[in-house]
Amino acid sequence: MKLDDIGGQLVKGHLEMLLLGVLEQGPLHGYAIIEQLRKRSGGVFELPEGTIYPALHRLEDAGCLTSSWSEAAGRRRREYRLTGEGREALAAKREQWTSFSAAVGGVIGTALAGGAL
Repeated sequence: MKLDDIGGQLVKGHLEMLLLGVLEQGPLHGYAIIEQLRKRSGGVFELPEGTIYPALHRLEDAGCLTSSWSEAAGRRRREYRLTGEGREALAAKREQWTSFSAAVGGVIGTALAGGAL
């Protein structure tokens, strides 16, 4: 399943949370982040570089990420990692998402027992 225009807009609204979630497991370069988003979403989140890199730069400017250059197989790559502020932001975004998704589930009839989806 691919995202349609509406689904794409929904992802953009939650892109920062998704990026922080991918980087929670450790530092990655941009292409690896894109691959993890695709893999961990079962192929639903196939996002282009033009969407990912500006969001990574916004998160870095906000203090949620740091980056450094590394070299692998003769290629320079920028590697991104979560900061303490990024971990706090992810925790807050998770809490917001849990409340939001439970509320939406309650409205459309998909909420599971205990409010979890």
